[in-house]
Amino acid sequence: MTLREQLAKAFHDTGSFKWDHTNGFKLASGEISPFYVDCRALMAHPEARRLVAQLAYDALVGVEFDCLGGLEIGAIPIAVTISDFACAASRPKLWRTFVVRKQAKDHGLGKLIEGSIRPGDRVVIVDDVLTSGGSLLKAVGAARDAGLQVDHALVIVDRQEQDGKARIEKERIHLRSLLTIQDLMDVTRKPS
Repeated sequence: MTLREQLAKAFHDTGSFKWDHTNGFKLASGEISPFYVDCRALMAHPEARRLVAQLAYDALVGVEFDCLGGLEIGAIPIAVTISDFACAASRPKLWRTFVVRKQAKDHGLGKLIEGSIRPGDRVVIVDDVLTSGGSLLKAVGAARDAGLQVDHALVIVDRQEQDGKARIEKERIHLRSLLTIQDLMDVTRKPS
């Protein structure tokens, strides 16, 4: 079984993927989808985190960048997991991490972005699930406003709905996804 198949199976084993043709699930956009993908639940499992980290490292190792991060809270465990794996890899990469707040703090330094960034850094924006691309584009906008160079993004699952990938690529961002909704459906159809 490939790493991608193992990760797709982990979604099922952890109850992080649900498929309901009858009632479906309400998405953040208000749309109804027959699929529910819960990467927060998935990332609560160490073996699943290891698979995400390995696949993301393999997808990003050839990309030149300084740090990775995305919108709170979903991107935090993803960025940290990938960064930790990259640091420990046989060819270590020292990818710093950051998080984009949904709104700037109203105290302290009033930052919208927390973590280790420097103007001009090349960054990869990470997110858990891509549907319309709204949360990913919000993180891209904040990063670019902070003087960061954003040309790449990575998601765990591309739902292949609401033209999310096209919206991201329209912003001149190369998108990588570890899995698609089709990968998750295919594992459901295969006998155990």
